[in-house]
Amino acid sequence: MSCNSNIQSQSNKKDQSIHFIIDSTKLNYKTGVRSILEDSKGNIWFGSYSEGVCLLQNGKLQYFTTQNGLSDNQVRSIYEDKNGTICFECGIGLSIYKDDKMTLFNDRNYANKQLKLSDDDLWFKSDASMGNSKLEKKSGVYQYDGKELYYHTFTVKDTLGQEIPWAKSTNFVRSKNGIVWFGAYSELIGHNGKQLITFNNESLGLNGTTENLHIRSLMEDSKGNLWIGNNCGGGRSGIGVIKYDGKYFTQFTKQHRLRTEDTKGNSLDKVFSMCEDNSGNIWFGTNESGVWRYDGQSLKNFTQEDGVDSGITWVIYKSKSGELWFGGGPNGVYRFNGKSFERKY
Repeated sequence: MSCNSNIQSQSNKKDQSIHFIIDSTKLNYKTGVRSILEDSKGNIWFGSYSEGVCLLQNGKLQYFTTQNGLSDNQVRSIYEDKNGTICFECGIGLSIYKDDKMTLFNDRNYANKQLKLSDDDLWFKSDASMGNSKLEKKSGVYQYDGKELYYHTFTVKDTLGQEIPWAKSTNFVRSKNGIVWFGAYSELIGHNGKQLITFNNESLGLNGTTENLHIRSLMEDSKGNLWIGNNCGGGRSGIGVIKYDGKYFTQFTKQHRLRTEDTKGNSLDKVFSMCEDNSGNIWFGTNESGVWRYDGQSLKNFTQEDGVDSGITWVIYKSKSGELWFGGGPNGVYRFNGKSFERKY
């Protein structure tokens, strides 16, 4: 079962299951599984790069696209709110699944409400694919408290004090010290409920050419370290992973000499996903360099020889049982069995 591109579906009206025919000759890395959620009812949701979302329920697969109430066929993130509603952050707009029905979530509150942080809040990017919409007017994020969706504008300025536009590009991270972190492509933005905290190329000591922020993933580990995964950006080789311990930023990829110019093998400079397993290992999913595991001392690279999809690993998701699921393109979802990777969905 997979949410890949170039898939034809045939719906059996009797059991409502869906069967897929995959044309493997037309697959590319901009297909496949981009987001995963195992909800409170035990259902599994797979969001794709460009083909909508799949619901695995009672062994049957149901497929939703813009024709079935999804705001866009790219599903970047999937969350479940405190009421059991499933929320989909799409390339454009938001959708929710409630009472066995997928609908657009169009209600917005643009009132200038004071931002107060809560452990139950969910956060989403603006409605536009990039930047902000006409109604939003300025760059910002949505805060969802389970009832209303509030839009907050965050003003980010350059070194000359000029306001610059930005676009949220990653999942949010609620840190143990009370800060909610958002990744914009060229800025790391945090909010503690009182003030905005921003980091960019200049404040991190990056030269902006061969070293350039292009944030694609955020994760906080069990020790409180914030991990920042970067892609290349602008066609340059990427800076890979940056680690922030609350005081200092460390260029993790550069420290381990795993940038493209430092190694003859696979690199760790184009990172799209990260996750921590139950043993405290940190996993990194890359573009075209397989999957890496960091045990606190050394790094191990898993490649196609170990069963890893050779394309891009969009998401690494820890299931409720503690399994790590690796989703990407062009193929589906893989599970690590302790030695190698096996196709799970």
